[in-house]
Amino acid sequence: QELKEKMDELLPLIPVLEQYKTDAKLITQFKEEIRNLSTVLTGIQEEIGAYDYEELHQRVVNLETRLRDCMKKLTCGKLMKITGPITVKISGTRFGAWMTDPLASEKNNRVWYMDSYTNNKIVREYKSIADFVSGAESRTYNLPFKWAGTNHVVYNGSLYFNKYQSNIIIKYSFDTGRVLAQRSLEYAGFHNVYPYTWGGFSDIDLMADEIGLWAVYATNQNAGNIVISQLNQDTLEVLKSWSTGYPKRSAGESFMICGTLYVTNSHLTGAKVYYSYSTKTSTYEYTDIPFHNQYFHISMLDYNARDRALYAWNNGHQVLFNVTLFHIIKTEDDT
Repeated sequence: QELKEKMDELLPLIPVLEQYKTDAKLITQFKEEIRNLSTVLTGIQEEIGAYDYEELHQRVVNLETRLRDCMKKLTCGKLMKITGPITVKISGTRFGAWMTDPLASEKNNRVWYMDSYTNNKIVREYKSIADFVSGAESRTYNLPFKWAGTNHVVYNGSLYFNKYQSNIIIKYSFDTGRVLAQRSLEYAGFHNVYPYTWGGFSDIDLMADEIGLWAVYATNQNAGNIVISQLNQDTLEVLKSWSTGYPKRSAGESFMICGTLYVTNSHLTGAKVYYSYSTKTSTYEYTDIPFHNQYFHISMLDYNARDRALYAWNNGHQVLFNVTLFHIIKTEDDT
């Protein structure tokens, strides 16, 4: 059973790797090894003890290591396609957030769950996706403040959220159960002044990508258009900001990948990524990347760099989208 669970964790990596044509031969080899191991595992179910467990376990570990090493060779990329969703669970109200930590170790797959967009301070923790699906809660946290919106993020062991009825960002440590930092996001609108189209006090969107921690919001100074700020993860100080020309109230949801903000045109049917803004070049472009809004009301959409997937809360459904990025693959000669 342990080995089968290990295999289930590895299988989702294959569609990601298949994006990269230059590694086609290596991918084929990986897929063949997985098929071989799956056959052996099936045999074990039929006749316990027919194979050496330690040897089999080592083969799985070695394969996982090689897959992870291959993933690490992929540099930051540009969003090309969104597929799915995969429905993980149906729970909670129409609005909420669920997430994993992109900086957690490979063996740490804790899930955090925050139901509703206001009037709540309870964060539920699960040790794994499997426990989340089954409802086997491992711990709850009673935050010192209520949160606003659904645009929280867990990053490097801490929860970052917008304090209710304020433009204050809170950094809360799960390990100590204490607030490590709090800071006002200067000029940021709050309490449904500049929310996403669905409302829900979604004025301030906190997110993380391969580069670091970000806040996406709007100000009067920028005429209600989106401002992107990179944050210091320890002090919450704004390191640098970019003013875009996209009105925050016209955006369905948004997320960061590799320093580029991707904005959806709607939280309802017919949703697509309509606009992107690169903080690297300080330029924008209009895009047309559709995705399937299966349950017709998205109130949270966040990218996880470790999983290379989008986590979404879609009308009381917790779902995952796979993303296809245009990548450059690093070689040993790259500096």
